[in-house]
Amino acid sequence: MQFTNKDIVAKIKELGLVPLFTHDDVAIAKNVIEAAYRGGVRVFEFTNRRKNSFEVFVAMLDYCKKFPDLMLGIGTVMDAATTQRFIDAGAHFIISPILKLEMAEVCNRNNILWMPGCATLTEIVTARDHGAEVIKVFPGSVLGPGFVSSIMPVVPGLQLMITGGVEPNEKNLTAWFKAGAMSVGMGSQLFTKDILDNQDWKGLEESVRSILQIIKDVRK
Repeated sequence: MQFTNKDIVAKIKELGLVPLFTHDDVAIAKNVIEAAYRGGVRVFEFTNRRKNSFEVFVAMLDYCKKFPDLMLGIGTVMDAATTQRFIDAGAHFIISPILKLEMAEVCNRNNILWMPGCATLTEIVTARDHGAEVIKVFPGSVLGPGFVSSIMPVVPGLQLMITGGVEPNEKNLTAWFKAGAMSVGMGSQLFTKDILDNQDWKGLEESVRSILQIIKDVRK
């Protein structure tokens, strides 16, 4: 199923959580994404960090046909050529830990949502001016909620997704959303070594559901 950029942004904003995950085992990746989906996730970032990430991602795109409302994008993309390769494969959106304007050109030309990683106000405004509707603030653990609360009054209307060190607890999530975050990205804090080692997919599903409920509660 094809999604518009508007559809994806609206769903990110609605749920406030974009999980990010990578693995070189297709079977594990499928189990993870299914557990996350059953827990309530509808926007999922697979990250391009393994030698076979492209092949695993293509397999996941095919597998996700059973979840017609799941939006699946690729993260840790660093250049224009890789951006185009994943768009051609069917990625619904592109996420990067860096700001690289050649990627904006590719995404804008293909009308694909581009979410670059930024760590300064200058980078954030540059990303916005080049078409980024949602901007990834990274690394969140270094910048802190104070960074977000300081820049929001300066550039109203920013839609920021915080990634890097976001913790799955009420205190941390409250701090980010009260500061003005639109959403958070969560990886190893959600897909823990214990869950993966024990293949505790039911536990993962419950964790996702719990985090989504915390986000919903703190944004009331």
